[in-house]
Amino acid sequence: MRPPEVVCREQISRIQQSVDFHATQREHRFLEYVVEESLSGRGERIKAYSVAVEVFGRDTTFDPQNDPIVRIAARHLRRSLERYYLTAGQADPVVVGIPKGSYVPTFSMRIPRDGIGSVVAVEENPTQPFSLEQTEASNVRASDPPSSDDVRGQLQRIVSSPEFPKVGRAGAFLNYIVEETLAGRGHRIKGYSIAIEVFKRPDSFTQDDPVVRIEAGTLRRALERYYLVAGRKDPVRIDIPKGGYVPTFARNEAAPPEPVKSKAAPPPEAFGRQAAALWRVRWPVLGALTVVAGLVGSAYWLPERHMPDMPLLDRPTLVVAPFTNLGDGPNAELYAQGLTEELLTALPRFKEIKVVGRETSASLPPGVSMSRIKDELGARYLLNGSMRTSGSRIRVTARLLDTLDGSIVWSEDYENDLQTRDLFAIQMAVANKVAATIAQPYGIMAQVASAKPPPDDRRAYDCTLNFYAYRAELSVERHADVRACLERVVARYPSYATAWAMLSILYLDEERFKFNSRTDAPQPMQRALQAARRAIQLDPDNIRALQALMTALFFNQQFAEAMRIGEQALATNPNDTELMGELGTRLAMGGQWQRGAALLDKALALNPGAAGYYHGTRALAAFMLGDYPAAVAGIGRADLQKCSLFHIVAAIIYAEAGMSKDARRAGETFMKMRPDFVPNIAAELSIRNIQPRDQLRLIMTMRKAGIPVPDGVEAAIADQNAAPR
Repeated sequence: MRPPEVVCREQISRIQQSVDFHATQREHRFLEYVVEESLSGRGERIKAYSVAVEVFGRDTTFDPQNDPIVRIAARHLRRSLERYYLTAGQADPVVVGIPKGSYVPTFSMRIPRDGIGSVVAVEENPTQPFSLEQTEASNVRASDPPSSDDVRGQLQRIVSSPEFPKVGRAGAFLNYIVEETLAGRGHRIKGYSIAIEVFKRPDSFTQDDPVVRIEAGTLRRALERYYLVAGRKDPVRIDIPKGGYVPTFARNEAAPPEPVKSKAAPPPEAFGRQAAALWRVRWPVLGALTVVAGLVGSAYWLPERHMPDMPLLDRPTLVVAPFTNLGDGPNAELYAQGLTEELLTALPRFKEIKVVGRETSASLPPGVSMSRIKDELGARYLLNGSMRTSGSRIRVTARLLDTLDGSIVWSEDYENDLQTRDLFAIQMAVANKVAATIAQPYGIMAQVASAKPPPDDRRAYDCTLNFYAYRAELSVERHADVRACLERVVARYPSYATAWAMLSILYLDEERFKFNSRTDAPQPMQRALQAARRAIQLDPDNIRALQALMTALFFNQQFAEAMRIGEQALATNPNDTELMGELGTRLAMGGQWQRGAALLDKALALNPGAAGYYHGTRALAAFMLGDYPAAVAGIGRADLQKCSLFHIVAAIIYAEAGMSKDARRAGETFMKMRPDFVPNIAAELSIRNIQPRDQLRLIMTMRKAGIPVPDGVEAAIADQNAAPR
């Protein structure tokens, strides 16, 4: 049976007064209503219709099939309760839940276990009386290790769940390490064996390939999420402790205990006295554990799970207000909510910004004032908009506002026809376009921040802005300043993954552009690879870190692995135009000119203000594909006068287009800036993974432009590439 009514009400009061219960006023009313109805014996009345009418003020024509307000609010309330019990409520005596598929609350009593101060839940069972003996019996069972059959059953339960990812090799990874452990071969579970047997790497696999570490991090997060959602009451927990790949198996204390015969239950008032006595005795121990658990829980729920020394405040903060429904159709409200949800999925993928969470966004009215966003939430930007449906037409208007002065810094309209495109495809496409336009490194928010930085900006964020400014011009002078700035940042914030990734690219530029090379340090390629791997270790899903690792591996002649990581990163965030342009550049240089050009076109279409570096590569791709007018137009848009390689590409393009004077002028400028390049041209082209046939074509055109390429280079290229690459 459920705990006494007075204990349940005390728990509800405890939850609603806690600062760790991040629920909206609407969700507070929702919780109060379902609890009161349930405790008053009217649980059968708790349906979507009654909640909508009595809590949300819907009229009697409410149809839950057309209006999802109750489902959405229930989902948010479940998350708020889950987070509360992971933080402040870790040691509360009663657990209140809203099971999926229902709005009737459940109440579970937690009794401290002797000696260890942890808790075990006793689920509500209306057909059986509650007793302390039952709890003690369940405690004994919970201490028994699960059998092999129990673990295999749990493994099947996890991998078949819709809450467990079906993409990638997470299922195969988990199955392998579980079966090896159950077979007594846990000592064999190493990065090498997993790489060979799960990810089908060759026998030459080394730890330089981070695939196992990356996938293990992904698998750990998938298991954490599974046990927070679908697996909360599963009988067995499977975990992968950090620092190794050998799984652990344990009884899940959150699982409902098996029925146990017991003596008649004491009256409710006796139960209350017994529980109170138990809590008085064990509260000091639990109090200390709660502090520790609260800190751990709080760390888990921090955005992106950053280490404490990472400068979270340095990134601009964005709030997404619910989009206003201006439509006249029955599903218009659902459309608006769906678009808001898609935006809250697409925007947080950009690590350069901080997006306020779903719960906060859902609590805001569509017409929320900018002063509230700035003063209460401390956010610099507000994204809002509206959705209007009329017949089969749907029109979305999106606006980005600067809360410092109330100005609209960007707005756009998107129109679609519901008869020709699926609604969900429209929502996703619009959300991706908005995210790419405003959030990516050269987007609207970065431009505004550069033009008028907020007064409380700190040096760490300035460094990231300066990095993108450097990438836009590629000058040797700015390279030195940004490199020094980022080196100071990682010294102060060693867990700042994005800064390590940017530093990796700057180290690489010492070699490929000959910018500010240092003789008193390890080789630039070595430092670039080390910094990229450091970034991946800190944050395996960080797009800038994956971009840096891809680029470092590319210049270390690991083309196939570099492209694999680049494709993985692009799948993680398909709207990041900085990554998209870099991947397109690397593919093109490696001989895949058509695919590279297509990615560059997409990146430049999504973000016309992207780095001139990508315009230059796109111009070179047009040259290699025989589209010389497009090549001439593209090199004119690149405008990278301070970058030596810009001038050699320009010379090649102008020469082939018959612009002899321009070609010779560009060639002479290049020779002044990089006199060391031509004498080592075979090595310079090879390190960029340019294919032999493409190298020969480029050399022929360089000579046509008047660049003094030495005789015999073609033979050297043929010899260098005689062996398989």
